[in-house]
Amino acid sequence: MDIKKIVVVGAGPAGMMAAIRSGVLGQEVTLIEKNNHPGLKLLLSGKGRCNLTNACDLNSFLSHFAHNGQFLRDAFKKFFNSQMMHFFQERGLKLEVERQMRVFPCSNKSASILKILENELRKNKVRVLYGMPLDKVLAQEDKIKAVLSKGAKVIPADRVILATGGLSYPSTGSTGEGITIAGKLGHRIVPLLPGLIPLVTKQKYGRILKGLVLKNIRLNFSDGERRITSDVGELLFTDFGISGPLVLSLSARVVDWLKEGKSVYAEIDLKPGLSLGQLEARILREFKENPKKNLKNTLKSLLPLSMAGVFLEAAGINPFKKVSHVVKGERQRIVCLLKRMRLDIEGSRPIEEAMVSRGGVSLKDINPRTMESRLIRGLYFAGEMIDVDADTGGFNLQAAFSTGYLAGESAALS
Repeated sequence: MDIKKIVVVGAGPAGMMAAIRSGVLGQEVTLIEKNNHPGLKLLLSGKGRCNLTNACDLNSFLSHFAHNGQFLRDAFKKFFNSQMMHFFQERGLKLEVERQMRVFPCSNKSASILKILENELRKNKVRVLYGMPLDKVLAQEDKIKAVLSKGAKVIPADRVILATGGLSYPSTGSTGEGITIAGKLGHRIVPLLPGLIPLVTKQKYGRILKGLVLKNIRLNFSDGERRITSDVGELLFTDFGISGPLVLSLSARVVDWLKEGKSVYAEIDLKPGLSLGQLEARILREFKENPKKNLKNTLKSLLPLSMAGVFLEAAGINPFKKVSHVVKGERQRIVCLLKRMRLDIEGSRPIEEAMVSRGGVSLKDINPRTMESRLIRGLYFAGEMIDVDADTGGFNLQAAFSTGYLAGESAALS
């Protein structure tokens, strides 16, 4: 096999895996990174714990991608969740599968993942150049020739793998320059939008409820015509609105509705396990047992105490009203609000605060069997800069590692 000069741009999960795979296959690999350290975004993933992948089966896995998941079938055939778990376990990292099949390192530290990747880069003789932002990819007659750094350093290349990320968390180096360069080389670019992003609400409950986590609730979003319903899970109140796993997972579709100019609202089902009739019976029982208590204190069996006041304000009922003075209409408003507490969605946080960005290099210009550009021979793409995205649960990180692995292998063997 001929030894090729392979340049990988971006030392995130996709780029490091691409460089490692090409190195394993005996190529001369150079990994360039604009930061002075690798994996800065990886270190932030899973709140510093790193939700490495998800242990569900392939079809279930693909169902968590917004619209382009089928593009990843070839990448997943090469390197899927079982292979990735084996990759890290074989190198001494213990993993555990948590609820919803999410996979984490037992160390609960993203740094454990990064350490193994760095060791593999050294083991496979990958030359890593830090502090080197990309300026251009040089091609002649639609064939890769070299990359040019912003410091005017030319690095000759037979193959180039771009894995520079999207626009989320720009402080980690994801500023979209690889996508811009791909566009200048003639590739179609799908406009970048936030994915997995907190939402801004009209109701400013965050001043009181900031930091409160509601567990075992369900969310319904609607634009008046369409409706999407979440699983049962967690919601987090913030100073600007709402976040948490349920919000993040559905936020992409909410952002699309808002972009269409629709008025969007969310309804919180605070008791998804109980019907309206069951809730009313429970409240009647609570009221009979506590006739002299005020409403706010009585509702603490159903709601966090810090939320009871806000909840009753939304219901238009005095929180200090005695239970014995509550009339039937007020009781029914409480029951209905427990099932459908409305929040009007004004927008999302900026794309820079998204966990991932959507859009990027169009899949029409990438061969899914190799990750190679259909326009420029020897140019490959991997990771977030490709137009694929999923909800929370380890799906996006697996996609990054898998596309990186396939791109690295394809560049080495082509």
